[in-house]
Order: sequence, then structure tokens, then C-alpha cells
Amino acid sequence: MKRKTKNQTQALIAAKQKHNKWLRKMGVHPDQLKLREKSIGKSLPDYSTECKSIPTSDRIVAIAGKRKANEYSGDYIVGLATMHKSNIVPVGRGDSAEEYAKMRR
Repeated sequence: MKRKTKNQTQALIAAKQKHNKWLRKMGVHPDQLKLREKSIGKSLPDYSTECKSIPTSDRIVAIAGKRKANEYSGDYIVGLATMHKSNIVPVGRGDSAEEYAKMRR
């Protein structure tokens, strides 16, 4: 389905011609790009370099396992209490958890 063409003004036609002329001057007019595309497919440039660099290693290092998590092994801290603004505080053996619950603000 083709688009309907509207009546173009003389200024629009002149602007399109000027733009096409500029595109051709810059070498990027669609017709020029199609020709360039066809010619590039035939001969690709050689971008290989002859610079000597430091040799890289092919060795693969073993992946270390997961670290052991630190775990509390004492008997003083009984649990954790949440205070104002999600502030977590350790609850000791002699402390009352109710005190921390009432310390909310």
C-alpha cells in the first residue's frame, strides 16, 4: 500500500534538491551507499597488525570454594532485637527483650 503524496510546495522541492546535493557531496546519499555496500563485499581491507606484544597466559587458576561463615560460639548473646529505624541490637543473657521492645521512640 503506497502512501498518498501531498502537493509539495516549490520551497519544499527546492529544499529536498539542496539536501540531496549536500548528501552526494558528503558521499552518504542512499544511492552512493548502495554502491559502496556492493563494492565492499568484494574486497575487504586487511586490518591485521604485526606488533609484538607481551605473551598472555593460558593457565586456568582453580576457583576457591565458599568461605566459612563466621559463627558466634559464645553463650552471652541470646538473640537480636530490632529498635527504632530497623536498628538491630544484640540481646545479652541478663537483658530483657521487653526493654528493647519498649524503646521504640
